[in-house]
Amino acid sequence: MAKALLGYVGGPDPRMLSEMRRLQQRVLDLESELTRMQAENDALNAVADEHSLLSSIELDQREPALT
Repeated sequence: MAKALLGYVGGPDPRMLSEMRRLQQRVLDLESELTRMQAENDALNAVADEHSLLSSIELDQREPALT
């Protein structure tokens, strides 16, 4: 039954195992890159919030709106 599930006699194909290992490593690399980029984005957002134009406006010194 196991041989029928594999589709042939002789066990797993070394090329398929090699490709699976390569793809698993690629997934790990992409996950670590995503984590690094999320951390970098969070740091950039924190800096942007500190230097935001809206935060520099003092609410008590607003000019009246023209009517």
